[in-house]
Amino acid sequence: MNQLPFTEDTIIFGLLCLCLGFVFYTSSIKKGFWKKFYAIVPTVLMCYLLPAILASLGIVKEETSNTYYIASRYLLPAALILMTLSIDLKAIFNLGSKALIMFLTGTAGIVIGGPIAILIVSIFSPETVGGSDFDAVWRGLATIAGSWIGGGANQAAMLEVFQYNPEKFGGMVLIDIVVANIWMAIILLGIGKSKQIDKWTKADTSSIEDLKKKVTEYTEKIARVTSLHDFMMMLFYAFTGVGIAHLLGTHFAEFLEANFEVIRNKEKILSSLGSKFLWMVVFATAIGIGLSFTKAKNYEGAGASKIGGVFIYILVATIGMKMDLGRVLENPGLIAIGLIWISIHAGLLILVAKLIKAPYFFLAVGSQANVGGAASAPVVAAEFHPSLTSVGILLAVFGYVVGTAGAYICALLMEVASQM
Repeated sequence: MNQLPFTEDTIIFGLLCLCLGFVFYTSSIKKGFWKKFYAIVPTVLMCYLLPAILASLGIVKEETSNTYYIASRYLLPAALILMTLSIDLKAIFNLGSKALIMFLTGTAGIVIGGPIAILIVSIFSPETVGGSDFDAVWRGLATIAGSWIGGGANQAAMLEVFQYNPEKFGGMVLIDIVVANIWMAIILLGIGKSKQIDKWTKADTSSIEDLKKKVTEYTEKIARVTSLHDFMMMLFYAFTGVGIAHLLGTHFAEFLEANFEVIRNKEKILSSLGSKFLWMVVFATAIGIGLSFTKAKNYEGAGASKIGGVFIYILVATIGMKMDLGRVLENPGLIAIGLIWISIHAGLLILVAKLIKAPYFFLAVGSQANVGGAASAPVVAAEFHPSLTSVGILLAVFGYVVGTAGAYICALLMEVASQM
């Protein structure tokens, strides 16, 4: 008989589906406690938190599980293809420049937030931000900056550039995961209050609403009872596309590394463009956009984006499983740096959103395109509406491009701050 924690992926996946089923069943109850509960807590946040509770209680063990890998490498690209089948590129471009402004604001918040957090913590706990040579804390925090502006590839680049002690790197990964996941939970919580937030910022959401309305009307026009033939064709488009995206992404990344020193050398700013995951996501999105110009677009009427939504929620559950709530206070000093750092990022985003009257959608996706990258930015965007998924992807790609450069500047500023 299996003993806790469960390590078999078949059991873990079953438990994740149990969590998802519980959330969607209870959220469908339109009276009593559950109606009041889900009026405050979004379903997507619950789909994220329940697996986190399982991991925190030691019921499942994420470290030995391949569920996140499978969800991010198989289901995420499939979801991107299915959710971009009905995309309207012209309407996306009509969203304007505020999405890019909020993304760059999020990047600036990470760049200046790191050194400011070090200065604040050094006042009451100088040993927390100390260390010498390759044990210097600022070197480790540089890897977090890489992760929060771009992603895993940028984080690896910063580790390579600043040569932080590998034995202590695990602690930085913990801070990265804990703080980023706390922030993502807050972002998801805000989605349920987005109308109130938009009212407070006096945001003009007309372009977003027009896009959602246009896609909804198109979906209703082509809606039909889904047949087995429809399901098989959507399976064909989605997972053949996934295979092609992996093939092209892998070979393109290898081609870039083989032919460009600036990408092959991990100490160079553009080295993160050698990420196979990045190019897999880019090619999957391109395939979806390409299909939107063909008759495949009509499969939206058979529920293409809904199937994509199923895949996204499974991904959300696997991301949640990475969050061990019990480890939040394991290293309070460094966690404090992370929380102050992300608070500066959040504060700057809120300030600029208020000044330029940007919708909460742009704040949420702009932030996650930095902190979460290509895995979570589309998740947050899709929670607003499937038609907006591509906005999250495009901004996440920008994150990979500017990630290493932004993190490098942030690291230099943190070095200066740690010596003051």
